[in-house]
Amino acid sequence: MPLRDLSAKYSVMQSAMASCERIFQLLDTPPAIRDAVGDAAASAPAPLPARSEPGPRVPRAVGEVVFENVWLAYQDEDWVLRDLSLRVAPGERVALVGATGAGKTSVIKLLARLYEPTRGRILLDGVDLRDLPQRELRRRIAMVLQDVHLFSGTVASNIALGRTDVDRAQVERAARAVEAHRFIERLPGGYDMELRERGSDLSAGQRQLLSFARAVAHGGDLLVLDEATSSVDPETEFLVQRGLHALLAQRTAIVIAHRLSTIQDVDRIHVLHRGRMIESGRHEELLARRGAYWRLYRLQFEAVGERTRAVG
Repeated sequence: MPLRDLSAKYSVMQSAMASCERIFQLLDTPPAIRDAVGDAAASAPAPLPARSEPGPRVPRAVGEVVFENVWLAYQDEDWVLRDLSLRVAPGERVALVGATGAGKTSVIKLLARLYEPTRGRILLDGVDLRDLPQRELRRRIAMVLQDVHLFSGTVASNIALGRTDVDRAQVERAARAVEAHRFIERLPGGYDMELRERGSDLSAGQRQLLSFARAVAHGGDLLVLDEATSSVDPETEFLVQRGLHALLAQRTAIVIAHRLSTIQDVDRIHVLHRGRMIESGRHEELLARRGAYWRLYRLQFEAVGERTRAVG
């Protein structure tokens, strides 16, 4: 038996060594995107053209976003975005719609500076994103994604995300603002309830409400929602919609949605197709044009009607 245990330990050690090699290879990979300040600027890749101003400057928080002739290719000239130009005014709520692969999520990746534009530039309150420290940029952006990741820990720590400057009173105010406080109070232990990994002991709607509370507690002046309501269960959909309206209030917001019923009251809808903006306007205007948005809307609601008739 000791010999068998020894051989098993050797197999585990070999597997661990292979895993460590992959981990250290990832840790040793130099970041492709660096802040353009001090020594980081000297070791950064060749700068892209057309910067807004020389040197970094942290703007006063307002929330204006401008894409100027932005092109993006992940490989060579396989363009994901093509000459995209749009402006989101401070406090404006804008939606991006389009078929899968139209480039909607790529817009969000560029805005969070996970990638750099291949051509063109992106401005936040008049300053090129490449001139903003990444920490400052991401402090100003609150993101709510389709797949909500909750960590093992208390409900309160998941809303605060470990930030020491967010106290319990702020956590509760954020939860109340997005209609999450009522269901949290009913949990055993309330805000001190220990959640399992990925929040498997909560429903999809409850997890989404916690992600809304996170965004409020984060305090960013620019809100990004990427398919944030697509996985909500019907029982809590109305509650989630109320929380979503509270979340969008008085913030600059960019919303990506396949469910067109959730974006009918936004200020402007941009329709993307193969990386280009082909239509722009309010919900009623786009329906009246009977163009790409009208076709998407008709197809979606016809599909909903067919499913309803099948269930009936």
